[in-house]
Amino acid sequence: MIPARALPLGKSIKSGSHSQRLFSTSLRRDATWGFIGLGRMGYPMAKNLRAKIPASDTLIVHDVNEQAMRQFVDEAKTASTGPVEFTDSARTVAEKSLNIITSLPQPVHVRHVFHSILKPGPLPQLEQERLFIDTSTIDPVTSKEVAYAVQAPNQGRFVDAPMSGGVVAAEAGTLSFMFGASSKTGALVDRVREILALMGKKAWHLGEQGTGVSGKLANNYILAINNIAVAEAMNLGIRWGLDPKTLADMINASTGRCWPSEVNNPVPGVIEKSPASRDYEGGFGIGLMRKDLKLAIDAAQESGAPLELAATARGLYEAVEDIYPGKDFSIVYKYLSDISRR
Repeated sequence: MIPARALPLGKSIKSGSHSQRLFSTSLRRDATWGFIGLGRMGYPMAKNLRAKIPASDTLIVHDVNEQAMRQFVDEAKTASTGPVEFTDSARTVAEKSLNIITSLPQPVHVRHVFHSILKPGPLPQLEQERLFIDTSTIDPVTSKEVAYAVQAPNQGRFVDAPMSGGVVAAEAGTLSFMFGASSKTGALVDRVREILALMGKKAWHLGEQGTGVSGKLANNYILAINNIAVAEAMNLGIRWGLDPKTLADMINASTGRCWPSEVNNPVPGVIEKSPASRDYEGGFGIGLMRKDLKLAIDAAQESGAPLELAATARGLYEAVEDIYPGKDFSIVYKYLSDISRR
């Protein structure tokens, strides 16, 4: 077991209608909720959360981007979904909230946020145990370290619950979550499922703490490889003279069907609302895919599991990001297509 002091201490980085039927009576009403991280995924997740919790509940949001916080509060006022506040302190969110959800880009951000929450000292006690649900995609080691730092001094429960589905699913409230939580307390698993149901359509309990991020990295390794395979296959077929939409329809009715071919097809115009049809804007940033692939490779090396395609995939994503930073990871197709025209 890793002691609580193993959580790195350092300077913190600056950090309408209600679907009542989805809300179980096992969750407290008139409660205060916290959401930390209003990025591409976190912003729409927090909007869905605010729309589905009781109107009498309060949501406190925090992000390093003050403009994003102010915009979120303004939109909530316009929608009349219920009380929303923002704060420049992650600690304040944790002090006031019963359920705190974090959605952060990388392990370092998760460490810093929880450092800023825990370093000042014990959090005030609440009538019910405080619950932290981290939806960030990070490595299992970091997740377990943070969990111990929270739970060892009885500051609450920490659950790893990364999600799948991308920005489109985050906006639609149809995300799939995979979470790790002790099954010894069935009430905890039920509580986590009920909260995640406010932002998604499915929540898989994969086992003890840490299994959620492990499952997510395995899933995203497949996604990284499939994305490249679809980009290569579409480029190949188009160079042979095949119509892109016809080719995609055939693949999606055959054994090549996968999320990058059907939902996030990398060829502009094949899927009307895909990032590829919007100049590869929005969606899942290539930098995040590169990060997730690295985490998967590191975790595989620690466990001794071979990943034969990992090095090639990693090299390709690094090359693509150098040219198209910030774009959706499906821009691998454009990179390959440009090479084939040279």
